[in-house]
Amino acid sequence: MSKEVENNVAEEAVAEKKGGISENTVEILVAIFLGITALLTAWATWIGSLHGGNQATNYTKSNNLAAEGNSEYNAAIQDYLSDMMVWNTLMEYCFDQELADARGDELESEMIEEKINSYIELNGTENLVNAFEEMTDDMNSPFEVEGMVDNYFTTAYELLDESQALLEEGQADNAHGDAYNLVTVIYSLVLFMLGIVGIFKRIPNRMVVLVIAVIGLIIATIYMCTIPMPTGFDLASFFAG
Repeated sequence: MSKEVENNVAEEAVAEKKGGISENTVEILVAIFLGITALLTAWATWIGSLHGGNQATNYTKSNNLAAEGNSEYNAAIQDYLSDMMVWNTLMEYCFDQELADARGDELESEMIEEKINSYIELNGTENLVNAFEEMTDDMNSPFEVEGMVDNYFTTAYELLDESQALLEEGQADNAHGDAYNLVTVIYSLVLFMLGIVGIFKRIPNRMVVLVIAVIGLIIATIYMCTIPMPTGFDLASFFAG
């Protein structure tokens, strides 16, 4: 038996007599913590990838909704301008009718009145027709009806708000995914430290490295528990047939 082996055996015997930790115990602890850290690393990597998938999905949906919302907004602007032109044309008809009445031209006045009676319904949007029916005597145009102008943009605003919500959710997923990546890095450091425990010959030195590794493992695990899980995450769903 070599002198180095004899020294190790002697140190272990002394440690056992003093109630200390033997080399065999240290190796068992290292093996246990290596297994735990490897499992937690795999878990953190998987959950981080799920956050990344959610982020990509939310960004894609957000972009699609933003494009649709902008399209609806442009269409609303066109409807608004079209209704303005319809209303201005109707006012011109009303002015022409007043001139015909002033001239005493009843036939022209009746013809213009027929145009006026159906002009809004035939040429205006549903929003303009509804606002026209809600007009009161103290209003000069249907655009003064409360909420009438906003009604043009209701659909566009809803789509843009939904797009913004998905964008923020995607940003949150990105931040949570980065946090899980950090946890994975810490676990990798723990694995490295556990892997080099056996390099040290003296048990006290091994215990120092082991304790530091375990502290890093605990800190990383506690931090990981504070990070929200991916939206809609259900572990049972991955095993469902």
